[in-house]
Amino acid sequence: MSAKEEFIEIYKENIHREGADRLLEYLHRSDFFRAPSSSRYHGAHEGGLVEHSVNVYHCLKDYLARPRVQELYGMRYSEETIAIVALLHDLCKIDFYKVSTRNVKNDQGVWEKVPYYTIDDAMPYGHGEKSVYIISGFLYGEGRLTREEAFAIRYHMGFSGTEDKNTIGRALEKYPLAMALNVADMEASYFIEGSDS
Repeated sequence: MSAKEEFIEIYKENIHREGADRLLEYLHRSDFFRAPSSSRYHGAHEGGLVEHSVNVYHCLKDYLARPRVQELYGMRYSEETIAIVALLHDLCKIDFYKVSTRNVKNDQGVWEKVPYYTIDDAMPYGHGEKSVYIISGFLYGEGRLTREEAFAIRYHMGFSGTEDKNTIGRALEKYPLAMALNVADMEASYFIEGSDS
């Protein structure tokens, strides 16, 4: 099964909020299923973003299944919440990367044009906050993001922007799902996907 097929299967099986169908239609119309996850680090290839999203989902599921996490920390979340924050945390990367070319010497020492990804942010609204903004345009009414879901997506990098770094610590402490999503995102990025360069 491809990452795109797995993403859609997990999405349809778990996310049933008002507006979820429209959000999935938007993902199909956008470059989400073709986009890379980064320009030169993890998932820096076509389809890397959807692969990363599925990897984060599995890492988050595994993290939250740990007895210590459930019993000592009391972290228990619905399948829908897990799917929403993991699958949708990087929607900020939609229409973010463009293919360009650069000259590189090949093994024979001859210059040739090779493709690479460059950043061309169509909506410069930050990182996690941009993902929350996009999702909030589709999931509405009773189906809108909960506060903890919004904070988890906003702080999934463990940082975002140039705000006071104490704000990040308070957010992770107040909303444990944010810390769990950060752990899952880092595990997927550094250990499962690694660098493509």
